[in-house]
Amino acid sequence: MAERTVKIASSSGLHARPASIFAKAAGEQPATVTIEKVGGNAVQASSILMLMTLGAGHGDEVVLRAEGEGAEESVNALGDLLEKDLDKEE
Repeated sequence: MAERTVKIASSSGLHARPASIFAKAAGEQPATVTIEKVGGNAVQASSILMLMTLGAGHGDEVVLRAEGEGAEESVNALGDLLEKDLDKEE
């Protein structure tokens, strides 16, 4: 299992557009990835609806965990994505 803690960089947090971009990227990963706010419950990273239930705002720390083939690469790719302001991504 791979794990990485990152801070949400998007100004709107993990809502609307950033959640959509992140969920799509998570669904394309070879490993199964979950995300949780520190101290919260883990949800499937590829589900936009579950991402919205996290209530993860700008600057909040989240934990990414992945299992399976490519787990380390998956958490690194998704962690790097969360460290960008996805509100400004084209």
